Amino acid sequence: MNIVKKYTETSLILRILIGMAIGIVLALICPKAAAIGILGDLFVGALKAIAPILVLVLIMSSLANAKEGHDSNMKIIIILYLASTLLGALVAVVGSFLFPVKMSVAGVDSATNTAPEGIGQVLHNLLMNVIDNPVHALANANYLGILAWACVLGIALRKSSPTTKQFLQDLADCVSTAIRWIINLAPFGVLGLVFTAVSTSGIEIFTTYGKLVLLLVGCMLFQEFVTNGILIGSCLRTNPYPLISRCARESGLTAFFTRSSAANIPVNMALCEKLGLNKDNYSVSIPLGSTINMDGAAITITVMTLATANMLGIKVSFPAAIVLCFLAALSACGASGVAGGSLLLIPLACSLFGISNDIAMQVVGVGFIIGVIQDSCETALNSSSDVMLTATAEFMQWRKEGRELPF
Repeated sequence: MNIVKKYTETSLILRILIGMAIGIVLALICPKAAAIGILGDLFVGALKAIAPILVLVLIMSSLANAKEGHDSNMKIIIILYLASTLLGALVAVVGSFLFPVKMSVAGVDSATNTAPEGIGQVLHNLLMNVIDNPVHALANANYLGILAWACVLGIALRKSSPTTKQFLQDLADCVSTAIRWIINLAPFGVLGLVFTAVSTSGIEIFTTYGKLVLLLVGCMLFQEFVTNGILIGSCLRTNPYPLISRCARESGLTAFFTRSSAANIPVNMALCEKLGLNKDNYSVSIPLGSTINMDGAAITITVMTLATANMLGIKVSFPAAIVLCFLAALSACGASGVAGGSLLLIPLACSLFGISNDIAMQVVGVGFIIGVIQDSCETALNSSSDVMLTATAEFMQWRKEGRELPF
């Protein structure tokens, strides 16, 4: 028990960094010890399993127990989400124009998955996900469907008895406690994830697609620390970097290794609780953000599309690139919250410039090759900005009320 107590009292970030270091060492010493990688699979699997239940229970409890006249910041949060995603696409366009990259698809197999045929299909899929069967939505981690049904049931339960409302609150507390237990095991999960990444990928990614990876990662870092910094700073009229750095450490770090916005939902909710945010707001905005706040996905779609155009010698004018920004931002909102979710939207963006689906699907294949880096950075940006923008919307309200910000 003393060991457990000492473990839990140690900073989670320090424990994760130690887990990373051990994972790298083990990958270099015994790269074929596949059993070590199971730790990562177990951690991600546990997060993915509990996250849909957490979202459903928290939203139902929050809405059922919400007091009349509750002031919600959801409109501001959604505006910030959409603005951030659009800015991400714009950053990718500017970066691609300043540092044009050509990619090679020779010898790359086409992706076998089916890409959307047009923006209409993306919007149709989004709407169908909203009205999905609630049991099917839970089983398949369809967060739009979970959100929709949780809101319907939560509002309906406002008329329920105090005993029922208390049961919902107790159930939400119970699930939140289970989440804390799982997050406490993050160092072991990260150890397994790092081991798998280092032992299987090597340095071939950098030698073949180095410039493309650098452009993608550079745009994402710029979005995380410069664009979001300007956006948050202009909203709060204060130094945004204490908030950005905390979200990057406590949300972005785990998202980097899980490579799944959906799996990182419990981590983000725990961070929102630490920041003192209103559960009625973040219990809705965080799972919603894992679906529509997709800065990294917009960057990936835009950069990969323009790199493909460069490869084929297609001259893209700046006005056409701006149109691509809006298409990429809108498409990114349809990207799933799982690893590689944005890549299948690349053919949709490529079709804007008349690029054939055969070539576009080969580009998707390149995306999966560099995914260990691209998707990790993309998810870290997407997930950490969910907390940043949710906190920004609430802190704007705090400033109006004269309350002191927690940073």
